[in-house]
This record gives sequence, C-alpha cells and structure tokens, in this order.
Amino acid sequence: MTARKLAMTAFRWLLLAFLALVIADVTFDLFDPWWLTLSPLVLAYVVVIVGNRWGGAPDSARLAREPVEVGPPVTGRWSALNSPADRTPSHGVHSYAQTYAIDIVAEPEPESGPEADPESDSESDSGTDAPARPQFRLLWPMTRRNTDFPAFGAPLVSVADATVVRVSDGQRDHLSRNSLPALVYLMIIEATVRELAGAHRILGNHLVLDLGDGHYALYAHMKRGSVTVREGDRVRAGQLLARCGNSGNSTEPHLHFQLMDGPDPVAARGIPFHWRGIGVPRNRETFQAPREQPAPVPK
Repeated sequence: MTARKLAMTAFRWLLLAFLALVIADVTFDLFDPWWLTLSPLVLAYVVVIVGNRWGGAPDSARLAREPVEVGPPVTGRWSALNSPADRTPSHGVHSYAQTYAIDIVAEPEPESGPEADPESDSESDSGTDAPARPQFRLLWPMTRRNTDFPAFGAPLVSVADATVVRVSDGQRDHLSRNSLPALVYLMIIEATVRELAGAHRILGNHLVLDLGDGHYALYAHMKRGSVTVREGDRVRAGQLLARCGNSGNSTEPHLHFQLMDGPDPVAARGIPFHWRGIGVPRNRETFQAPREQPAPVPK
C-alpha cells in the first residue's frame, strides 16, 4: 500500500473514531474536558496533509514533464471550471490524483445563421435555442433538476484508443447543489459521508481507461445506467463511453476528467494533459470540441 493510500485509509478511520466519540460523549458524558473528542479529527487532517505532502504530491520531475496529448472527452460547446491552467493542484489537493484534473460544464449551442450576432454576449441577441445553464443562487432555488442543465446526458467519448480497466455504474444522479444552503450541506455533511464511504462515492459513476505507456484517463460523475462499455473492452478514439451525469460529490451535472499514472485514483499521481486542438482551457473559458457524432460501440 502506497503512502498516500495509507494516509487516506487512516483519515477515514480517524473520522469514524471522531464521530463515535462525539456520539458517546453526547450520550454518556464520558469526556472531560470536552475537547478531547476533537483529537481524532485533528489527527485525521494532520495525517492527510502529511500524506499528500510526502506521498501524494508529484515530484519535481513530474511537475516539469510534458503534458500527454489526447483528444477531448466531449463534443460540442463547453466551459471549464477548476482548471489546472489556472492553478496546480487544480482542486486544491493532490489526493485522488486530482493534481491536473479539470471540471467542464456544457453550454448552450448558439444558433447558426445570419440572425445570430457573434459580437453579442446577451441571450436575447445570441440566438440560442437551448436554455442557458442555471447559475449559482444565494438562497433560492436551493436545488434544481438535472434536466435543467445542458450537460446532463451529453455524450462522453474516449480520448484515445484504449482498454477499459475500471467501470462503476449504478449510483443515483442527485439534485444540483448550486445554492448556498445546498453547498453548505454538500461541503459539511454529504462530502464527509462520501469521504468515509471511499473514493467510489466521491467519484460517483466513473470509468478508467488504460491509454498505454503508464497513462490512465478517469471520467467521473457519469449518468447512472449510461455506460456502454465493460471492463476489458478495447475502445477507439471518439467512441461513445457513457453520458454526463450528476453522481458522486458533485454540485451540478458536469464531467470531471484527469490523467493518472495508475488505474487506482487513491494510489495514483496526476499527470498533465493537453486536449488536441484545444489545449487546456482556463476557468470560465468556453471551447468548442469537434461536433462529429461519437463512434458507435463495435459489435
């Protein structure tokens, strides 16, 4: 077991110990002073910080390596969030091989034709038929249906010729968490429970592709029941793999994509990527992936 995987395992057990001590203290008034119950919680975060620093962070050689070029995992119009083009690690931590991970959300396709004004940023002038992606709200509505978001159900395609080495499907697609009350619930309660349950509950429905040469691609938060491949399948670049969803530790329907140096995100390290013809979009940057239909699953 690697140092970072051992650290994450210890982190989950210490969190469980903290919850057990809190329940015992509230029920039986066992601890005096009360702050003794906090010791497993403090130790848990010390362990995960130390594990990420010495076991999870890439070494200087890996930080300096050239990005691996692959095709885009989507088609159509998308924008980036939590991009490694803006900071590294992109999600604030190296755990789960997220050093160079990126989140992308689908945007409505502008209507083509002479009436569409490419200089206008407003919805009324852009000529969009599809509804705009719902934005974060302070209080209301607290949650939204997944079908309100253009990303939900969008096709996810293979970034290269590869072998499927891991598939997890069957977790539900929950409502959005894009309001302040829902985000607080996600960060304090839901994320903690998912962390205790393990990486598969953080990633939701996900799959991992073996690209060869020690490179692996992870797709996370996919739509339940949408996976079209199985472990061991060979896939072609551009082949349909699944549909975008909102499962796992997710605020809204989106794709979480990353490259790793191993098939297990708990033990692997992140690898920088470069999408062919696109690069690495910055936060809030909109990009257009090739709109060709995904290749069908071979019989």
